[in-house]
Amino acid sequence: MCPAPSITRRCLPWPLRRNGSSRHIPFPATWYERMDVSVFELTDPRWTGFVAGHPGATAFHHPDWARVVADCYRFRAFALATRDTAGVIRAGIPVVEVRHFRGGPKWVSLPYTDYCPPLVSCRQEEDQLASALQRASRAAGVRRVEIRAPLAGSATSGATALRHVIGLDRSLAEVYAGFHRSQVQRNIRRAEREGLTVRRSTRQCDLIDTFYQLHLRTRRRQGVPVQPRRFFRLLWENTIRTGLGSVLIVEAAGRPIAAGVFLAWNGTVTYKFGASEASAWSLRPNHLLFWHAIRTACEQGYRYFDLGRTDAGQEGLRNFKLSWGAAEDPLIYGALGAEAEPAPATGGMAAQMLGPVIRHGPLLLCRAVGQTLYRYAA
Repeated sequence: MCPAPSITRRCLPWPLRRNGSSRHIPFPATWYERMDVSVFELTDPRWTGFVAGHPGATAFHHPDWARVVADCYRFRAFALATRDTAGVIRAGIPVVEVRHFRGGPKWVSLPYTDYCPPLVSCRQEEDQLASALQRASRAAGVRRVEIRAPLAGSATSGATALRHVIGLDRSLAEVYAGFHRSQVQRNIRRAEREGLTVRRSTRQCDLIDTFYQLHLRTRRRQGVPVQPRRFFRLLWENTIRTGLGSVLIVEAAGRPIAAGVFLAWNGTVTYKFGASEASAWSLRPNHLLFWHAIRTACEQGYRYFDLGRTDAGQEGLRNFKLSWGAAEDPLIYGALGAEAEPAPATGGMAAQMLGPVIRHGPLLLCRAVGQTLYRYAA
């Protein structure tokens, strides 16, 4: 039986920033009086201890990930949680408050994140958390709460997508045997015969220079804006350098031809970003990259390898992930409150219009569009 959360008036009257400005916006006093969800700074030991001890937490729940997102795009990050009568946290989510020029604020758990389920232990805790979020958001003047996972009582939000995860709770040989023989195993051997090598990054420049240049060319080829360079600088400083992830680079005769960014924590390795030179695909660098990452995860005792989000229509990417023996599940997001607003400039019809322009434009255009618009995709 899950204990009921306490009704508390405690919260943190933190300074909020509107649209990246330095002007502090406190929450209305009325919220203090009507709140039955506790608010924690991400560095609060009570929240960090709860997250560290929860078996369902991944690197996306770790405070450092939310801090990277908030610092890069000038949002405010915090945690919302319900507590029992003894004050112990029973359920919660990390949150970023997103404010744009139009409309009111919204709470997102979390922007630019593939999968971030509420940290609960049973359905009763989930129901109580969802009810508390609804009341707290209304009292705070927040028009919408978005969860990057299903949530009890929420409406389905976002486009149809899939998630692929490889179970690592077996021997390395058994994991390898689950790979498709011709599509994966043969391509791994091909990359090894070609003399490709994989190295783990130990320097910031490997991420913000080597990886970023590959990533920039990959994003232009795909016709989508690239994240601001400062995002990867913050990612190195707050996650990679502290051991919350790694950057792997595949080289051919010393020349970088593919790279990937992986987050790793609490039993799960998550593939977050990848990039490669199209001219080197015949050497199969991506197969060697993922094989190295999966083998390392097995050797280090991780239980899951999350291959990340696949959007509807990306059949080539879907088949690639399935060929590694991954389990496939629908990726469903939940939302409380107002209906979804029109698609941002990085999605929907605007993306269809921008795509050809980015693909045929200079690299500088891909960077400029991302620098200007990526924040509005939150």
